Amino acid sequence: MRFINKLLTPAICAAMLLSGQQALAEGDLTRRPVKLPNLVLGTEDNRYYLSQTRYELETGKSYKLKIISSGQTEYALRAPGFFQSIFLRKVEAGDMEIKAMSLTELEFEQEGEAEIYFVPIKTGEFEFYSAGLKVKGMKGIFSVK
Repeated sequence: MRFINKLLTPAICAAMLLSGQQALAEGDLTRRPVKLPNLVLGTEDNRYYLSQTRYELETGKSYKLKIISSGQTEYALRAPGFFQSIFLRKVEAGDMEIKAMSLTELEFEQEGEAEIYFVPIKTGEFEFYSAGLKVKGMKGIFSVK
């Protein structure tokens, strides 16, 4: 009986590996990012305006998100769970390209914009918000499948 188990167990494992679908990616996942709709923070008419409250994303896909501050107030964009569950390629702001392992927040003290380039690596629903302005409605969700 032990002899049969020793032969049968590897055979079952091999069959499972061969029959299962393998996730394979070709090329560099950080290139050719999908451009997401801009995230606009505030307008002249409404300083608490948020242009997007939901983004639908997929793991393993490269994205580019432009965040635009109207400068109507100070905006500190946070997404703690999301920032911990992405591969961050770079952040572009003004004439700078910032390469870092992770983000904590993007703070806009005046009018300006920044672009983040990233690949989601974990599924889930992740909240983003402007610190101190969440109660004013400046919050949304990154939904990653």
